[in-house]
Amino acid sequence: MKTPSISTLLFILFVTFSCSCAASVDDFLECLKGGFDNYTSVSDLIYTPINSSYSSVLRFSIQNLRFASESTPKPLVIITPEQESHIPPVIYCAKENDMQIRTRSGGHDYEGLSYVSDVPFVVIDLINLTEVTVDAEQKTAWIEAGATLGTLYYRIAEKSPTLGFPGGACPTVGAGGHISGGGYGSMLRKFGMAADHVIDARIVDVNGKILDRESMGEDLFWAIRGGGGASFGVILAWKVQLVDVPKKVTVFTIQKTLEQNATQLIHRWQYIAHGVDPDLFIMIFVRRVNSTQDGRNMTIRASFSSIFLGGTDRLLPLMQENFPELGLVREDCEEMSWIQSVLYFAGFPIESREVLLNRTQPNVRYFKAKVDYVQRPIPQYGLEGIWRLIYEPEAEEAEVIMTPYGGRMYEVSESAIPFPHRAGNLYKILYLVYWEEEEDQNSNRYISWIRRLYSYMAPYVSRFPRLAYINYRDLDIGVNDNNRKISYAQARVWGIKYFKNNFDRLIRVKTAVDPENFFRNEQSIPPAGMGHGSTYASSI
Repeated sequence: MKTPSISTLLFILFVTFSCSCAASVDDFLECLKGGFDNYTSVSDLIYTPINSSYSSVLRFSIQNLRFASESTPKPLVIITPEQESHIPPVIYCAKENDMQIRTRSGGHDYEGLSYVSDVPFVVIDLINLTEVTVDAEQKTAWIEAGATLGTLYYRIAEKSPTLGFPGGACPTVGAGGHISGGGYGSMLRKFGMAADHVIDARIVDVNGKILDRESMGEDLFWAIRGGGGASFGVILAWKVQLVDVPKKVTVFTIQKTLEQNATQLIHRWQYIAHGVDPDLFIMIFVRRVNSTQDGRNMTIRASFSSIFLGGTDRLLPLMQENFPELGLVREDCEEMSWIQSVLYFAGFPIESREVLLNRTQPNVRYFKAKVDYVQRPIPQYGLEGIWRLIYEPEAEEAEVIMTPYGGRMYEVSESAIPFPHRAGNLYKILYLVYWEEEEDQNSNRYISWIRRLYSYMAPYVSRFPRLAYINYRDLDIGVNDNNRKISYAQARVWGIKYFKNNFDRLIRVKTAVDPENFFRNEQSIPPAGMGHGSTYASSI
């Protein structure tokens, strides 16, 4: 008997897998028909690869082109619920058919985990759950998980010019994922993290029950505010406490090149940015630029970009006292409303408020990101090593972003919510490298470059563990096997970097609410006792 070739065996496996997936989809859809009183009314919210709109629905919220290729694993089904009651049947039918759930609110997961998996899966896309209800008198807002930060800011400004929210600068980020990972923005020194301001929430649990803070209990409520909601259920909405902002804030951006002492200014910034008045936030964007019009010479440019929660008259003496080296003068400053500062930091004209309602990311590219926390000032020679790497060819579109801590970030306990990165950190440093498809069909050299930068930075950043931030997800730091059985030792490799000592409490919550580990991904919290070897139960 002739032995079948490898190609024949692979073909047989492919056909078997395809048939199995087709059967799973059919069974899943049949299950859904029984889960709704009127299936016809929701059938147009369900997309499979045979639907003509499937590709456009999938691609609409993909914010990193690394995960838009033909070879990227695709969901078997996409559901776009229009109301909360549409979600429990999806969870039930996914469990019945051994399909994973991925929940997408804005699609900004840096590793695409909200819409990518290598096992059969269903995407719950919350693009239709976008309502934001602001109560200006009580200074609160309910935010559906599919609403963007831009929509939230717009709705707040509709009701009051002196209310705001300390969330991120990118207006197309979905509130569901942003807040569940902690969430920070240009007001973190004054008000802390976005998740610090959550006062209620709604979530669908593994049993398909819709829970609020009272019915979910304080342990689960603690876990989803910074621990990553996708490990515990499907976040439906957040109720947040808004913050008071002045009628006028002051912004400025001062750019300095290496020839204008940028290295010395960044070095000095490390000593003062975390300790100044919490109303003052000065972050730094570093990138390579052409120093001559013909593009033959390159240099490094540092942009010191700031918002001050007050007027220019109070800002100028504050800067003169704390950071005179930067040379800020009145002509550099611009006073505006808080909502205009949101537009300013997002790179939009400050009078174009309606752009905040647009879910479309203006420039979706290929990128890879990594993050560090700096606890001691980096010496000048250490900074100069960064510049040498930025001069390399792969770094033409690279960026390094330095975000200062201090203020409120030092006042909140690292165990108050799962996000632990508080006191002890001078600033957070984010590395990004972008590239265009036509420049290089293979992303490996760009990813290799940012990994070399990350390796270079090891002596200058947090250690034991080297800290990371779940909203800047990075699968390089460790992953779970994508199955139900995950060892504690395996998950702890990445978990302690994101959550420090809070990781063990997150495991206890997970064990209580999802003991069979239905809600899982490559970096989800595992329940205790799963897997083999050094499990949670035998490791604490």
